[in-house]
Order: sequence, then structure tokens, then C-alpha cells
Amino acid sequence: MKSEKAIKLFGLNNLVIEAEIQRIEDTLDINLGHHDVNEYEADQKYYPQFSERFRNEATKMARNYVIFYCLENTIREMITSRLEDQYGSGWWNSHVPEKIRSTAETNRKKELSSGVTPRSTDLIDFTNFGELGEIIKTNWDVFDEMFQDIKAVEKVLATLNALRSPLAHCKVLAEDEEMRLHLALRDWFRQME
Repeated sequence: MKSEKAIKLFGLNNLVIEAEIQRIEDTLDINLGHHDVNEYEADQKYYPQFSERFRNEATKMARNYVIFYCLENTIREMITSRLEDQYGSGWWNSHVPEKIRSTAETNRKKELSSGVTPRSTDLIDFTNFGELGEIIKTNWDVFDEMFQDIKAVEKVLATLNALRSPLAHCKVLAEDEEMRLHLALRDWFRQME
């Protein structure tokens, strides 16, 4: 488990470093070889109706999205793996609070009725950071050896859930909130023993 944690921490630390390099490039308006010029040229050719400001903001926010995407899906995968190992394939129905199951099912049904391709067949993929924290808290006996403190885990996940909203609604994270995201990411892995 220690080596798996080290590999995940290494990967997520690299995401933070990459985001910082891109921030420096954007701030100083220089190219350190991190921007794909061809993609930018394609944007200029095919998407001129979008303002340069929006394209720049989107590029900046994409780095944050990568961090959220990796972390949120890593947490879902960790929860699924631990609970399935402990309780078998029926873990969702037997060890996830009813309110979370109900909300996930409602979200899944809304998505199905919208006519878009479903994001997943797994109901855990219809949960947010706060709900993932509740699943961990409800099953603390399965996760207590993995984390140092339940209150700290809840706090980190609550912070991440609050930071997720601007990203999910296509708004720019303030500079302080970007820093808070990187600190929350580190806090998450620091909680893992």
C-alpha cells in the first residue's frame, strides 16, 4: 500500500508542478515548451467566435480540472476497491447511506432521460466529494487504517467540494483558491498513512 500511495503522490505532485510551470508561462507570457502551439493555432482557426480571454481562462482552468479529475476518480476507485474487498459486490446497497444512493440514482436517471451518453454504469460516479466523504465516514472501520484522522479527511473533502463548484460551472478559480486546491491535494495525501 505504501508504494501505491507513493506512486499516486508522485503523479499528483507532478500535476501540481505542471500547473505551476503553466502559470509561470501565462504570467510571463513565455513558452517554456509546455504549450502545444498546434492546438493554439487550431483554436485560432476553428474557434474565432470565442474571445481570447475565454480561451486563456479555459486553458488556465484545464490544469485545475486535471487535478480534480484525477483526485476525484482516484478516491472513487479507492472507495470501491476497499468496500468491495470488505463486503463484496453488493457493497453499494449495503454500506452506502440511503440518501447518497438515492441522490446518485436520481442523478443517473436525469442523465439517462436527457438523451446524452451516460457517464457510467457505476452509481458511485454520480457522487461528489462531500458524498464520498460521507461514504468514508460511514465505513470508517474499513478506512481507519488508511487515514490518520476522520475529521481531517472530512475537512479536506469539504474544501475540495467547495472548490469544485466554480470549475463545474465554468468559472475561474481565484488565485488564492488555486493555492487552496494545491494545499488540499497535499493535505489529502498527508492524511493517508
